[in-house]
Amino acid sequence: MSTLTHQSMINNHQSGVFARISETLRIWHKRRQDRRQLAQLSARELHDVGLSWSDIVYEAEKPFWRA
Repeated sequence: MSTLTHQSMINNHQSGVFARISETLRIWHKRRQDRRQLAQLSARELHDVGLSWSDIVYEAEKPFWRA
């Protein structure tokens, strides 16, 4: 039989919240990095991956919180 104390329930909830916040921040940072790298591709590299400058401008101008 498992007994949960009020304190253990609070600690589990807080750690879950912090984990979600941490993961969200990691995703936002990765998006920002990826968009910066896209903006630095040459015309040849864009052609190789099948993207146009307008695709890159559209993606690079998105705020980091938008997927």
